[in-house]
Amino acid sequence: MKMQNQRKEDDMKGSCKTMRAALVGAALACLPTLAGAASPTPEGYGQLVALFQEFRAFQEPAMVDGAPDYRSAAMDRQRQELGSYQQRLAAISTNGWPVEKRADYLLVWAEMNGLEFYHRVMRPWSRDPVFYLISQGGAGPAMSGFQALFDLDLPMPEARRAEYRALLRGLPKALEQARGNLTEAAGDLADIAVWAAPREARMYDGLAGRLAPHHPGLADEARRARDAVLSYGRWVAENRQTMTAAAGIGKENYDWWLKNVHLYPYGWEDSQRIVQREYDRIVTFLKLEEHRNRKLPPLPVAETAEDYYRNMDQALNYVLQFLGNEQIMTIPGWLRAADFSDPSEERSLPSESSIDHKARQREILPGETHEFVGHFYDELLVERDDRPIRGTGRRFNMEWMRMEGWAVALEELTMQAGVLDERPRRGREIEYLMNASHMSLALPDLAMHGEGMSLADARQYCADLMPRGWTQKDERMVWYEMQSNLRFPGFHTGVVLGKAQFMNLFRVRAMQLGDQFVLKEFMDEFLAAGIIPISLIRWEMTGLDDEIRRLAP
Repeated sequence: MKMQNQRKEDDMKGSCKTMRAALVGAALACLPTLAGAASPTPEGYGQLVALFQEFRAFQEPAMVDGAPDYRSAAMDRQRQELGSYQQRLAAISTNGWPVEKRADYLLVWAEMNGLEFYHRVMRPWSRDPVFYLISQGGAGPAMSGFQALFDLDLPMPEARRAEYRALLRGLPKALEQARGNLTEAAGDLADIAVWAAPREARMYDGLAGRLAPHHPGLADEARRARDAVLSYGRWVAENRQTMTAAAGIGKENYDWWLKNVHLYPYGWEDSQRIVQREYDRIVTFLKLEEHRNRKLPPLPVAETAEDYYRNMDQALNYVLQFLGNEQIMTIPGWLRAADFSDPSEERSLPSESSIDHKARQREILPGETHEFVGHFYDELLVERDDRPIRGTGRRFNMEWMRMEGWAVALEELTMQAGVLDERPRRGREIEYLMNASHMSLALPDLAMHGEGMSLADARQYCADLMPRGWTQKDERMVWYEMQSNLRFPGFHTGVVLGKAQFMNLFRVRAMQLGDQFVLKEFMDEFLAAGIIPISLIRWEMTGLDDEIRRLAP
């Protein structure tokens, strides 16, 4: 079986290599000197949009007896049919297209590469027992469809109740199917599934509690789903000794994933150097801040929900005012703190502590800048983006470096711009600690995939990297983030790389424009490009194609 899989992989590599080179070449044809204003829709672009929409539908698995079909025959069939979509994309000529439309072409190309990579390398349906646990899906590949179980608007109309009941009844069938699908399961991923299953079961208990007052029959179905999850977790534990495959993907595959799916033009080695140098810088700056502040009292700790959320509301409004008054970026009238954190809603402190919670208890502004101006604003921008390709959500977490890189950059860069100047001085230490936490998650990611580090050692490594002992290897956050890294290569490395890309673009554009560089215009133009890889934004904003040309195999 292993030799057969290797032959399939080698055949696919050979058949796709020439096609990928041709596709990148097509997208680079007739480069402009600089990206300008939006251009008329070129001939052939409608064909690209139609292909993209058809490909989105093609990616969804067929449903069999209420469960998505991830059996080997269905997955082999999808893999075989993928080639026809790649050939149709290669047949679309981008000659004469403006750069923003050529960038859209590369988005479609990269998404097709993502599905190819899932079939050739990741194969979560047969390698990853966590794939079948819905609550873990936000941090990596997820079984299709069942996430909607936790999107409740109660009470439900009759038509929605029927759909919802079918989903609840389909989940045990999917978990039963998993027992036959997991023919090459990875040991570390099995350990994560054993750890996660009881936690997911508690989520179904909570779901049943919410459903019971309105739909008691559905509450009973939710409890049966809970029992199926617990049974599945026991099955994984009982069969753990047979699940011996490696979870990491290796440096070569890691390079391919970054380059061909995330359009990040560098590989594992360069990424490791970037993350390590950033870790060195952050810890150095942290220690300088600690020395400078050594005679100051410690920051007060928000121990109650009342104190915590009062601090949050103040910080959210303060950062909006600061960004607008200092002309750092445009703050539209529809970006409101109350929409992000509604004071009328019930509020409580997290039940489990983590580095993020410890930081926010002491200086909440950097973390909430990340979440509010970074992610929440991005979400609102996506809702208002009607462009047919880039205005949709990305697949295979292709948005990760852009979204997290931007949000993490905001934390430190707004601090350097003065947002913490009127707040207690030790707040700068908190920002550096939050930055250090990103490196404490990224370096284990690189080690697990590139150096074969085990999950247990990676959790300890994560704890060792975090200053002040603010991370422990057995806490929930560490388990969750290490499974994120294993199940989605580059998950936390991409956070650090995205920030580095943003700062590179900042420097390049500032040097291009010289005295004509205006910070607010730069920030607004960056955000207007949409949620796409930063290499494409750099190409559009600067006209430089050096990073794009590195994508050709």
